[in-house]
Amino acid sequence: MKIISNGVAYAVNVHGEGEPLLMLHGFTGSSSTWDFLIGETSQHFQLILVDSIGHGGTESPEDAERYQIEKSAEDLWNIIEYLGHKSVHLLGYSMGGRLGLTFACIYPEKVKTLILESTSPGLRTAEEREARKLQDSKLAERIKKDGLEAFVDYWENTPLFSSQKILPINKRKSIRSGRLENSVTGLSNSLLGMGTGSQPSWWSQLKELDKPVLLITGEADKKFSDIGYAMKEVLPYCELQIFKGAGHALHVEEPEKFGKIISEFLSKHIRRRKHGN
Repeated sequence: MKIISNGVAYAVNVHGEGEPLLMLHGFTGSSSTWDFLIGETSQHFQLILVDSIGHGGTESPEDAERYQIEKSAEDLWNIIEYLGHKSVHLLGYSMGGRLGLTFACIYPEKVKTLILESTSPGLRTAEEREARKLQDSKLAERIKKDGLEAFVDYWENTPLFSSQKILPINKRKSIRSGRLENSVTGLSNSLLGMGTGSQPSWWSQLKELDKPVLLITGEADKKFSDIGYAMKEVLPYCELQIFKGAGHALHVEEPEKFGKIISEFLSKHIRRRKHGN
């Protein structure tokens, strides 16, 4: 279905019944990232799969400011309201995790539990953010100059995804095909408006996030595992799961294990809430 939020038509797919689970994909992806979870998980939850602005079937405005992560969080609020939910469980991967954490920090009353895969709360200092904004700006210009296919060639060969080289060829082709379905405008503006350098730092607010949080990282992704350890030290109610031998995209590399862990986490906290503890 299409849901309009502040003039942008979002592609939203809803599956199943039960407590709502809002699912947010990463940069260059789409909601199809989560298709492997639909069969089993939709038997227990209502899955709300959203294509982020500039990705998949959602519109890609020309104005990069429309992609600001706070505006995207407001769009999620509007989508949840449209679907009639007071609050949701939320799962986000990488860029989607940053968006999910932003949403939880701005609208904590809308979040029941939070599952963050390979996610950062942002950069701690203004200097770090400015340096990253410059880096993201150069990458956005590269997309515009070289085109989508050349960028995808570059992106899938970054160290972040090196552990995916051992995946079956058909799976790698499927991931690449999905990336190529995006647009130059959508991806370049996402970097400018929703990149790590552009988003606020949420480090100081983590201690106030009184929701059950599950952090998932891959052992081979040292940067995000270290961030996960640091976040766990601050978050009041947090579990950290580190997948041995896996990299940045755990849901791709270990889909069965990933699905089992998130189902167990959600079921546990739903039972606790129902029993008042």
